Amino acid sequence: MASYMVTVTSQPAMALTTRRNSSYRLWIALSFLSTYLIWGSTYLAIRYAIETIPPLVTVAIRHSLAGGVLFLGAWRRGFRPTVRNWVAGAIVGALFFFIGHGSLHWAEQFVTSGLAALLIATEPMFILLLGSVAGKEKINWMNSLGLVVGLAGVAILGAEGLNLHASNWIGMGAVLLGSLSWSVGVVVSPKLPMPQDSIGRAAIPVLCGAAMLHVAALLAGEYHQVQWHAVSMKSWLGLGYLVVFGSIVTFTAYTWLLEHCSPTLVATHTYANPIVAVLLGWWLAGEPVSLRLAVSTVAILGAILLIQRGETVNPSIRPCSEEVRDSSAA
Repeated sequence: MASYMVTVTSQPAMALTTRRNSSYRLWIALSFLSTYLIWGSTYLAIRYAIETIPPLVTVAIRHSLAGGVLFLGAWRRGFRPTVRNWVAGAIVGALFFFIGHGSLHWAEQFVTSGLAALLIATEPMFILLLGSVAGKEKINWMNSLGLVVGLAGVAILGAEGLNLHASNWIGMGAVLLGSLSWSVGVVVSPKLPMPQDSIGRAAIPVLCGAAMLHVAALLAGEYHQVQWHAVSMKSWLGLGYLVVFGSIVTFTAYTWLLEHCSPTLVATHTYANPIVAVLLGWWLAGEPVSLRLAVSTVAILGAILLIQRGETVNPSIRPCSEEVRDSSAA
């Protein structure tokens, strides 16, 4: 009788656990899908937006609107940031948005959206190296080979710049700087007193980065250059897409993933993004797809695969936390 009672009473708990696990897996899949596809499409949206809106003004407006919406949403559900939250958010916002996104938007004046996305694919390599220094990642032969192959892919891509103007080199350097800055942010953010609220955790860095970008746009004289009456509908639509999908939807998903999965695994979105960006750039904007670009794409994607496989063979690293799974899905 006792064993029967235990069986009966445990069935609801088992059903609840199953539903939680299913919900968790669904959120993981949707979050990765958004970072893979939506962020891949934002490179072309950036190109459209900066056609008639200066780049720093574009990214400052993008993150001001997105950060404001996220902050209001978090505030309505009881989120109240502390001073420590704002300080931590300022550090992350500087690394992610002021340097990371600011340099990317600025660089797309000189490089194609597909090329920018491909250069951003160096992010997992930076994260692996920085994480190993910080003791958060372990380098083995497989992910080491991935680093070498990835650097070779970037070298092949960079060789194309031998036939380009100096501005193209500057643009490529700016994208790589942004990739490095974003990677530093991924590594240091878990050590900072960021908000526990998931939406607030996304909102604070976005708002802090936006404030810095507004100052940079003012100092660069971009606000004096804006001719609002001459801004095209394509640029407005590109900016709107960046605000809603590129920042509000996908960055929220990204920060949630960073809480639940390893940084290197989350960073694999940068491998899928170039494919989406190159195809959209070719299809909608007529951007060229050269053989050199194709070869470098294969090399970098191969590097990502090796790095990911190198992580899974590490017994001390679990791609996604099982401990968070039950509590987060509630």
